[in-house]
Amino acid sequence: MFRKICDHFEEIVGAFFLAVMVSVTFANVVTRYVIIYPLAWTEEITVSMFVWIVLLGTSIAFRRNAHLAMTFIYDFMPLSLKKVSFLIANTMCVVFFSLLTWLGSIQVLDEMDLGVTSEALAIPTAIYSAGIPVFSVLIIVRILQSCRDIVRDGSY
Repeated sequence: MFRKICDHFEEIVGAFFLAVMVSVTFANVVTRYVIIYPLAWTEEITVSMFVWIVLLGTSIAFRRNAHLAMTFIYDFMPLSLKKVSFLIANTMCVVFFSLLTWLGSIQVLDEMDLGVTSEALAIPTAIYSAGIPVFSVLIIVRILQSCRDIVRDGSY
């Protein structure tokens, strides 16, 4: 059971965020057109959760090895060159998401130090920003898991 939850963590969390986004947006549409009083805070939540869902989708893509790749030249390479290209590409991805984790963490800490709050709900913006480093770490884990599986199988 735990393994199944870990394997589908992104889908579970993403489905929850999507349900919240749809509910909040639906409530905003109803209040805007029925009561003629739009809810200003809905956009704040929807945009932040959209960023989180994009990062979760990126994690899913790396886990399934279904991310966007241009393989025209790669497909014609000999196996030894494919291995090198594979390792370089995945190392670059890990470096990129490590930087995103680092910079996202700095942003969260800065927002906490400065006490920045959101305009509509007046809650700390660090809550919204925390998804960036957290989900970037998840993406790194999924990249490494995918690399491990591909190296084991030899299916470069």
